[in-house]
Amino acid sequence: MNDNNGRKYTADEIQVLTGLEPVRKRPGMYIGSTGSRGLHHLVYEVVDNSIDEALAGVCDTIEIVINEDNSIKVSDNGSGIPVETHPQTGKSTVETVLTILHAGGKFNNSAYKVSGGLHGVGVSVVNALSEWLVATVKRDGKEYTQRFEKGIPVTELKTVGNSNTTGTTIKFKPDNKIFDEVEFSFETLEYRIREMAFLNKGIKLILEDKRTNVRKEFHYEGGIRSFVEYINKNKTPIHKDIAYFEAERDNTTVELAMQYTDAYSENI
Repeated sequence: MNDNNGRKYTADEIQVLTGLEPVRKRPGMYIGSTGSRGLHHLVYEVVDNSIDEALAGVCDTIEIVINEDNSIKVSDNGSGIPVETHPQTGKSTVETVLTILHAGGKFNNSAYKVSGGLHGVGVSVVNALSEWLVATVKRDGKEYTQRFEKGIPVTELKTVGNSNTTGTTIKFKPDNKIFDEVEFSFETLEYRIREMAFLNKGIKLILEDKRTNVRKEFHYEGGIRSFVEYINKNKTPIHKDIAYFEAERDNTTVELAMQYTDAYSENI
């Protein structure tokens, strides 16, 4: 293509961004926007990692807390992020997962059969777009912690005590230099967290807002059957029982729940 302005396109104009730098440079490519939607997406990405632990059968409780300063804490009782030195990076696996894009346990089939996050991108993106992030891991009888600022580790992974439980806690505060607003909506998070609880039967999700002292718990043993019951609660069913089917083939599980009502519009 001819350059009508006489501009020369040279190798010097090609930028090579490393680490998490491209995320901070173009956040919309990773989370969709820097508005309210992108802000809340940060929470979903961290929670999705905990959901993956639940789907792997090693976690049954996830707690999400909005703190008074609009920072977020997501805790689970899963197996905890591995802490040993990663053979490829020479850093702790915690630091590797939180600072390197596409580092995670979801690229092979041994750690996770199914997953819902950005497949090794999500939590590192959250780290990159946060003013600060603190990861706490309970694993192998110990408790470990590491702090990051704008995606950069400011401490080493260190042992802070013993623990007779396992799990991961991620605390983070979105960077107000990246986002148009940093005020979380309890209602927005509640809607998504409730859906996650319906779609993952038996898992307990707790949402707490320290700003208003509101705490809600979502736990549905009926899964999507409970979801259909919930969305039809103000409608008149044509048949009382909810039709439900579940089948598995080739490691893929399919669930279907349905109920006809007198409503004019469909809800699928």
